[in-house]
This record gives sequence, C-alpha cells and structure tokens, in this order.
Amino acid sequence: MESLTHTFRTIRLLVTLYGALSTALLGTVAVLAATGHPVNTFMWVRAVLLPLVAVVIHRLTGSASRGSRRAFERVRTLAVVMPIAVIGVDLIPGVCPPWYAVTQSVCMLPVIGIAFLTRRSAPSAG
Repeated sequence: MESLTHTFRTIRLLVTLYGALSTALLGTVAVLAATGHPVNTFMWVRAVLLPLVAVVIHRLTGSASRGSRRAFERVRTLAVVMPIAVIGVDLIPGVCPPWYAVTQSVCMLPVIGIAFLTRRSAPSAG
C-alpha cells in the first residue's frame, strides 16, 4: 500500500512538472507573439491545450489514488498516447519551428515517466 501511495505522489509530482513546463511554453508563445515574432495557429492551440490536459490528468490521478480503476486506466493510456502523438505531429515538416518541437518534447518527458510508473504498478480493483 505504501509503495502505491508513493507511486501516486510521484505521478502527481510529474503531472505538476508537466503542467509547469507546458504553461511556461504557453507563456513563451504569448511573449513571442506580443513582440512580433511569428507564431502560428498550431502553436497557439497546442500551447493552450496541453496545460489544460495537465489539469485533467491531475484530477484523474486524484481519482485513481482513491481507488478508481477507470481513472487509473485513463491516466495510463494518456501517458502512453500523448508523447507519441505530440512528438509525432511535431516531427511533421513545416508544422512548427524546431525550437517548439524540442520544447514540446521536453514537456513530454514527465509524461513518459508517468507511462513507466503506471505500467509497473496498478491499484487493486476498485
């Protein structure tokens, strides 16, 4: 039980880190746009959506830590699918500048950590 509690604390910390990195990227996009640098619609949409997803994952993690198997499975699925989708789309030539793709990849590192944690431990049925 203590190990699972520790795992959920670590997942929450990683979600918070992911949210902070994503929010910093949103701030960067806003500053660039405000100072006249080129920022496309894709960058804006992605920069706004990813911090919102952090809130959703945080809430799901809370439910999972209280025994919701369904919430745990959703966190587990999002943690695997998100990095593949985010990095995969960013690699399409011309979608976004290289610095943005690199920054988004860095934002996905905590999510990849969550994927590993949720693969190695699962709560009991609840």
